Amino acid sequence: MSSIFVFDAYGTLFDVHAAIARHRHEAGPDADRLSDIWRTKQLEYTWTLTLSGHYTDFWTLTARALDFALARVPSVPAALKPRLLDAYFKLDAFPDARAALRGLKAGGHMTGILSNGSPDMLTGAVNNAGLGSDLDAVLSVDVLKMFKPRPEVYRLVTDHYRCAPGDVTFVSSNRWDVMAAVSVGFTGLWVNRSKMPDEYLDFPPKQVLNDLNGLVR
Repeated sequence: MSSIFVFDAYGTLFDVHAAIARHRHEAGPDADRLSDIWRTKQLEYTWTLTLSGHYTDFWTLTARALDFALARVPSVPAALKPRLLDAYFKLDAFPDARAALRGLKAGGHMTGILSNGSPDMLTGAVNNAGLGSDLDAVLSVDVLKMFKPRPEVYRLVTDHYRCAPGDVTFVSSNRWDVMAAVSVGFTGLWVNRSKMPDEYLDFPPKQVLNDLNGLVR
């Protein structure tokens, strides 16, 4: 087993839909639709900007994606925007995240985050969830000014830990993220919380997990 476990942040350790969950009553019956559009546009902006050679930090893109979602779902009050962004800045961790990280640390492994999130966003989420003592590193794409799945992003891990790609197990709930990690030589674990069909069959994960509890046995 690899000695270094590196996690995607949003959707893997932190619940991206927790922000809308805190304001579900005020958001109304279309709350989940708004949250899905918000997340989809947030990721779309990272891909399109990176492909076109541009960069805008993830927090700005998160706000722009929310603007788009609110415009698409006018039944959700636009006045909720500041509170939704505040909630996103301090997202809840999944219930299994802390136990998984502590279990890995207890087993002698190093742990870290590699995320599209801006440094301030990651600090806010990590501190809110109380995960700081369970992580050896929190790495943001902001130092490179490009987003996943560019291979340069994943090399932040090997540069930081001064290790070979084969020393790294990369854990993500995003299948495209696992694909990119496997393509640079990491061992990939896919946390398929949503029971999605597999894809990117040329770059398979070593294991598919229902949640993070499967990491520590």
